[in-house]
Amino acid sequence: MAKKRVPPPPVVRDQVIVERVDDDEQASSGGGKRRRRGSTIDVSSVEFKGVANDTAKKLERRLIEAASAFEADRFGDAHKLLSSIDSLGPGVPEVLELRGLCSYRLGKWKQAINDLTAFESATGTVEQHHVLADCARALGHWNEVERYWQELGEASPNAELVEEGRIVYAGALADQGKLREGIRMLEKAPRAPKKPKVQHLRRWYALADLYERAGELPKARRLFAEVNTLEPAFGDAGDRARSLR
Repeated sequence: MAKKRVPPPPVVRDQVIVERVDDDEQASSGGGKRRRRGSTIDVSSVEFKGVANDTAKKLERRLIEAASAFEADRFGDAHKLLSSIDSLGPGVPEVLELRGLCSYRLGKWKQAINDLTAFESATGTVEQHHVLADCARALGHWNEVERYWQELGEASPNAELVEEGRIVYAGALADQGKLREGIRMLEKAPRAPKKPKVQHLRRWYALADLYERAGELPKARRLFAEVNTLEPAFGDAGDRARSLR
């Protein structure tokens, strides 16, 4: 029987920029740097070097097609397209990242780890450490989960990604029977602002789930209800609150 996961799973980059920006916007955004706008992958300015011009243009079109399939949740189709791209123009970070996230969505944990590790090595980032940690968690590689969490905390790329990593690590502790440690991990997180962001709601949802698993039903009910009050469309928080009455 599969271990119960702490929902929701980590946020992945689920929006893809496919239109090229003009020269003025490119200059104002920092030249040739990869643009990140929330949960996005920018494939608008990907260059395929070392291949003929006609091949490069074909790969660019194929990448946009793969990005569209990814956004439409057609992860299998996107994965096939990205693999064909990588076979002709290997090692492109955006291709590796997007294919790794497709593998993650398809439950292909080892494949996801391979591509996302290669992506992070190529870019020098920890932007997908939270997803890598969840892949390791699914495989029961607890030491790896802890390592990813520690590295993410040390790098602190932004509050959203650190929060995602915290949720995964707390869930991994619970999966190992360390339910109280997982609860403390989330309880001791930095205080949310007066207007909580999505990552704070996700943390509270995960904490409410752990409270329920620990038999602390009043706490779970209150927290699920609070999440539902702040964001009625947030998953099944409202249903879970009502089920605990």
